[in-house]
Amino acid sequence: VPKYFYSDFDPGRQYSLPWQSGFGALGWNKAKIQELLGTDTLTSVDQLWDPKLKGRVSVLSEMRETMGVLLASQGSDPSNFTDDQFYKAIDLLAKQVDSGQIRQVSGNDYAGALESGDVLAVIGWSGDMIQLGEDFGVGLPETGGTLFSDNFLIPASAPHAHNADLVINYYYDPEVAAQVAAYVQYIPPVQGAQEAMRKIDPALADNQWIFPSPETYAKAYVFMTLPEEKDVEYQRAFQKAIGG
Repeated sequence: VPKYFYSDFDPGRQYSLPWQSGFGALGWNKAKIQELLGTDTLTSVDQLWDPKLKGRVSVLSEMRETMGVLLASQGSDPSNFTDDQFYKAIDLLAKQVDSGQIRQVSGNDYAGALESGDVLAVIGWSGDMIQLGEDFGVGLPETGGTLFSDNFLIPASAPHAHNADLVINYYYDPEVAAQVAAYVQYIPPVQGAQEAMRKIDPALADNQWIFPSPETYAKAYVFMTLPEEKDVEYQRAFQKAIGG
């Protein structure tokens, strides 16, 4: 069972189910990276800091994705790290923002910046890069990326919980899950979705970022669940580092 089915905030998945999952990964403009760096593939976070890419790099405003990738690049485990390790990665982020190496810290609008050529390399979400097409690359750094999951949850006081159950069951039908994955191009949490995808789009059925192999999962970390006070502390440090 893929690791996104396991959750330290909900052991045994008693109260939640994954909806869609994906990777915090590297993304890039293949032609421009080839032109500037002599390769059409990014495999290392350190490549983002190449002076030839100054002012052409974007990272995510989602703290867990950006910091998870940076923590891993420094040899730390994003699933289990210390304050010292976190602040070491924060120092790296602040340095790259302050120097102008990082052009922007953004949500989903980095995809448009990649298309326009304003940025050439990013820490972004895997599905966004797939949607951009074959001119753009996506990959987990050799040091590892992050694995996130958006989840279904039903409030304990929901007056129509059964209706919510029906909706979740609908999306857990393999045929429906495959249709959703073909549209959003993220990882579906439903067994049988890959087989169903072969009827819709055989190329997507073999896409490593929609139906990852165990080897790909092994290179991704689920970001450590933080106590509320620690989450607030880390979020404030992150916002300060990115100039927020």
